Amino acid sequence: MRTELITIKTPTIPIDGAWHTPDDGKPRAAALLFHGNTMNFYTGMSRFLPPVLTQLGIACLAFNRRGHDVITTRNSRAAEGGAFQTTAEAIEDNRVAAQWLAAKGFPAPVVIGHSNGGMLGTRHVVDHPQTPALVLLSAGRGGPTSMQASGDRDRVGPGENFAEILAQAQAAVKAGRPRELLFMPGWWWVIGAESFIDRAETVPDTIALAPQIKCPVFAIRGSEEPKDRYPAEEFQAAAGGPCEVEIVPNCDHFYNGCENVVAAHVARWLQTTLRL
Repeated sequence: MRTELITIKTPTIPIDGAWHTPDDGKPRAAALLFHGNTMNFYTGMSRFLPPVLTQLGIACLAFNRRGHDVITTRNSRAAEGGAFQTTAEAIEDNRVAAQWLAAKGFPAPVVIGHSNGGMLGTRHVVDHPQTPALVLLSAGRGGPTSMQASGDRDRVGPGENFAEILAQAQAAVKAGRPRELLFMPGWWWVIGAESFIDRAETVPDTIALAPQIKCPVFAIRGSEEPKDRYPAEEFQAAAGGPCEVEIVPNCDHFYNGCENVVAAHVARWLQTTLRL
């Protein structure tokens, strides 16, 4: 495949990414890749899917949301990244990336989202009903209770510490310190006060949005992931259109050692669904 590093303007800081196209330079379709929480365009599915999908003629736009990684810097010492993300900002980033693709001649790309990117993907597809297909890779449940769920073995989120951290966050925002970093006992370890409150209140509810999604959906979960946190079967039951579910054996949330298997499942489903 061919890869071009790109930058997309936003109302604040720009977002960076990679535009992957088939070797012959003639895409038959395009896909938006929404990375997981605190990940980026060169890790996880954003890295291992493009070499496979471009062989089918599917060009891939993998890009950083402004809330990528945990804490990072760009061209100064000003901190940015996932610790300061908001849902509205993430939705806007996905929208401007879709507009970038539309300018390339792909007004209705496939949407592929991993984890938090899958939750955001459901919101994006509801807002863009012309989407031809949606792939949910271990999409989280989302919704107003997602930050309060008990931490699993990977210690995802604050769990039983939710009320304590929420009080700290509210106090920091009230005192005029919205970007003050708070320690969180589970992944992703630190988070800005304003971002914590935003995530507790505004994360898309994957199951509630499912009935509004009419396009074909492919939902994957690893067998080692808790199905209550990554509810592929519940989404299938609630979906407003056709939905296929695949549970990958001996597979964790980040698909370690199963990248080729997951990529093959996604390629097979897209090839059939898009009639490539």
